[in-house]
Amino acid sequence: MRLHRHRDQHARPGPQHPRLAARRDYPASVTTASGLDIHQLHADADRDGITKLVVGAIVHTDGQVLILRRSAEDTFMAGIEELPSGGVEPGENLLTALERELAEEIGWTGPLTLDPGFVTHFDYISGSGRKARQYTFGLAHHGRPIVLSTEHTAHRWLHPADLTDSDVTDETAQVIRDWTAA
Repeated sequence: MRLHRHRDQHARPGPQHPRLAARRDYPASVTTASGLDIHQLHADADRDGITKLVVGAIVHTDGQVLILRRSAEDTFMAGIEELPSGGVEPGENLLTALERELAEEIGWTGPLTLDPGFVTHFDYISGSGRKARQYTFGLAHHGRPIVLSTEHTAHRWLHPADLTDSDVTDETAQVIRDWTAA
């Protein structure tokens, strides 16, 4: 498993947050067909004092990455470009949350085939002030239609070489560079 780590400079290990503990309703070992140990990713977040988990996806085709434009009416980071992503809800593991978020944000349903061994993450402070970690997985587009939710107003395919011509955050740009290098 290749795990690219981007740690918050101010990260401090801490006790497991009670809301995260409620999310561990799955077997002690969940390993995907692509070789990712989901339990270990959750354990890493617990160890690092993370209180909010987020999942994201690098949906790619022909070397380009799907980018969504967040609605200008959104209360958090309105109008930015981002990867499909969203929070892990109580009772979900990272993969269940990823499936739900892709269904909600781009209309994809059914099983997902993740890029073998690729996951990266970054830490940040959420809009509610919680220490958050976004785990981002890669998966191929395979020609599926993109159906946007009301959370987003547009989508486009971005070549990683054109990151400077985008409105993605520095963290998202680094995630895309990690995927390109993998």
